[in-house]
Amino acid sequence: MEYVQERVTTLHDFADPVPDAPTDRACVVVPMTERDHATLAAEQVLRTLERVDPARVVVALRADPAHAVEIRAWLDAYDFPCEVLWCNGPRVDDLFVEAGFDGPRGKGRDVWLALGVATALEDLVVVHDADARSYSERHVRRLLFPLDRGSDFAKGYYARVENGRLYGRLFRLFYTPLVRALADRHDAPLLDYLGAFRYALAGEFAATSDLARSLRVQRGWGLEVGTLGDAYAHAGFAGSAQVDLGTHEHDHRAVSGPQGLGDMSEEVGAALFHALADAGIELDFDTLPAAYRERAHALVEQYAADAAFNGLTYSPVDEREQVAAYAEAVRVPASDDRLPAWRSAPLDPRDVRDAARADLEEAANGGIDADEEDATDGPTGGDGE
Repeated sequence: MEYVQERVTTLHDFADPVPDAPTDRACVVVPMTERDHATLAAEQVLRTLERVDPARVVVALRADPAHAVEIRAWLDAYDFPCEVLWCNGPRVDDLFVEAGFDGPRGKGRDVWLALGVATALEDLVVVHDADARSYSERHVRRLLFPLDRGSDFAKGYYARVENGRLYGRLFRLFYTPLVRALADRHDAPLLDYLGAFRYALAGEFAATSDLARSLRVQRGWGLEVGTLGDAYAHAGFAGSAQVDLGTHEHDHRAVSGPQGLGDMSEEVGAALFHALADAGIELDFDTLPAAYRERAHALVEQYAADAAFNGLTYSPVDEREQVAAYAEAVRVPASDDRLPAWRSAPLDPRDVRDAARADLEEAANGGIDADEEDATDGPTGGDGE
């Protein structure tokens, strides 16, 4: 058992704690798609939230009209105050167009909409996915605990070891060596901050509503990294914490193919590079890929030793092939399409809430055709590493 403190306050799982926490002031945001409907993992999350008893749950839902209506009825059966925010209904889409920042749909866009509604309703917000098979009531309480002691931001971490293998591949083989390669070249507090989190790509975090309203949210898989960049600007080391959430299990993605880890690395890398640009850090993209590969290959040897020590199945060849794939993402990022911080957004969250409710009612009355909406565009689900 280790008890090392990082530059950010690190709260360890020494005794399987379920700490006292201000759940009565918290809104839990859970992004979902129609694929989560009635799955064992999602049902476990919802049954657990009944025991957590937060002030409110906001489900950020992306689904076609028929599934959206069906999912709302399914959620109504659970015993907690639940706001179903249908994120891809026609009125919500029209609000985006009118505000002037329409663009790709994805998990980040859904979470951004939910954060606007959640922070208008409660003082504290917790965000986590719906596909964690190991979800526990400890998670929300542990994430909220630091906020009750003066922190503005708390992020979860956990070991990704399942079925005798190391997972967390995008974090281990892309994010960590890239941040270390960058820290070798730049003496920047932001890079120290980004490197202090034990699982920076975890989707679970808690924040004060004030901080959450300051987040410029990435539309897709860069959500977690972009959140850290803005959390540093708002809270810094002193106002941040990370919390051990124990074991964590959910579905895994392939490296190649649409919505695979290769695609994810491009969005994670772009989010990281935009955050560094915000801090005035100029990068040399001609030499950075080689520096990243050198750092990543050294880590592969360390992971191989750790896996052998623990009797885990591990293929250094496969891991190096992933490094080669991820290196393609170490390049000048595409244009920045982050959504604005809610504190300066040209939208009122009450209008979003009203639009989503009206969309759901119209869908329930058969007024929205399935072919008007495409619930599958953009990234879905969690990190899937």
